[in-house]
Amino acid sequence: MKKIIITQSNYIPWKGYFDSINMVDEFVIYDDMQYTRRDWRNRNMIKTKDGVKWLTIPVEAKGKYFQKINETKISDSSWTENHWNTIKHSYSKAKYYEEYKDIFEELYLDCKEEYLSKVNYRFMKKICEMLGINTPMTWSSEFTLLEEKTERLVDICKKLGATDYYSGPAAKAYMNEELFEKENITIHYFDYSGYPPYRQLHGEFTHAVSIIDLLFNEGIDAPNFMKSFNKS
Repeated sequence: MKKIIITQSNYIPWKGYFDSINMVDEFVIYDDMQYTRRDWRNRNMIKTKDGVKWLTIPVEAKGKYFQKINETKISDSSWTENHWNTIKHSYSKAKYYEEYKDIFEELYLDCKEEYLSKVNYRFMKKICEMLGINTPMTWSSEFTLLEEKTERLVDICKKLGATDYYSGPAAKAYMNEELFEKENITIHYFDYSGYPPYRQLHGEFTHAVSIIDLLFNEGIDAPNFMKSFNKS
């Protein structure tokens, strides 16, 4: 039995994204797909004293030209300092800020990556390490991909020897489940409801923010507020 997920990289994703990584045996970064604007690829939200704020990595977007996520370049290197300064000012009073500030400061200020996918990978790997997630990560670019969307996913599953494929709930609207059934691969859709609240700064509680919010506020107890960890 082998469980995998195939999904695009996101910038400092929310807790549900890391739950999905922790639930499977291998995580395939699906970054030779088309880059989409105003999406999670290059931005995410944090809480500030002025409310929820987007942190967006500036990238070169080529209009109508088909641009893969892993071909998308950073357009302004000053984003690292800008984002870190915003995070620092927003979470300096969080309970675990002192414990994690040096890790995130280094992640940001020492980041020299030119491509968005590599930036996302840099942050995802380190945050997985902080959460104790050891799931291996593979790039979809390592495979020769088929044309049709679901066929691509099935083919990657077969090449990795997967018996179970995990996906976000939105995929149910377009997924050709019969192709998976023919290959005896079981599809599972994540349920992102029912997360417990945790201590949080700056007003009304919200789940839909970056995982860094949970880390700064709950520290080593962060997994207790996620679904994929054994809490016994």
